[in-house]
Amino acid sequence: MIQNPKNKASEATELEKSYKLEDIVKQRQQTLERLALQPGEKVFDIGCGVGFLAHELALKVGETGKVVGIDQNPEMIRHSQQRCEGLPQIEFNEGDASQLPAEDQAFDAVSCTQVLLYVKDVSKVLTEMRRILKPGGRLVIVETDWRGVVLNSPDDALTKNIFSAWDSAVPSPNLPVHLGPLLKKHGFSNIQIEAVPILNTEYSPSNFSHGMLDWITKNAEKQGVLNKDQRKAFLADLEERERFGSYFFCVNRFLFSAKI
Repeated sequence: MIQNPKNKASEATELEKSYKLEDIVKQRQQTLERLALQPGEKVFDIGCGVGFLAHELALKVGETGKVVGIDQNPEMIRHSQQRCEGLPQIEFNEGDASQLPAEDQAFDAVSCTQVLLYVKDVSKVLTEMRRILKPGGRLVIVETDWRGVVLNSPDDALTKNIFSAWDSAVPSPNLPVHLGPLLKKHGFSNIQIEAVPILNTEYSPSNFSHGMLDWITKNAEKQGVLNKDQRKAFLADLEERERFGSYFFCVNRFLFSAKI
């Protein structure tokens, strides 16, 4: 399906906002810690988005290193190129995670954040990751288990249906449950898994859940789970809970680190 260019631009703009949120900044720092990059190393960033992580990767490896970022959305690539202007050690390409534009055993590390959730053939992408990593290379993957969301909402049944619609919109909504064994099957070792909880007790544009619930309820409206007025009322109730101090949202992301 061909995506409307305006939708791609909007997606990039929204992602730009979300990557600046405190919750996501903390997650990015954890990814950097696990990658443990050294000057001169080469790292591949799969699903680079608008380039926040790629920029920090480039600073870690320095001008003697190399960072390659890919994304399927050309607007994401444009944002990334603008963000990383002046860093000669980094390049961005529009591409597919299942066909990485890289030679065998060419990279010291691979990062992949919130990508595999949307991939139909996860095994194919893991095979590509392993192919491009050098012996001893490091891998860090971050994914969300959307089936574990906790939300204080006015209607538990409706909330369940809203998130069920989100589950059906992506190929692997609870991928973290299966990812560890998949990594082992594809030849990765030293597999470690860390929970990265996102907990919001305020319904504010400065928090992750505010924008995410906007996306998720829009998806539910498109799928006919609720109409426009119901969606408006659902979000208005969350605002009301914020005013009375009873808003609560929590979801777990999981950081997987592994080696060849």
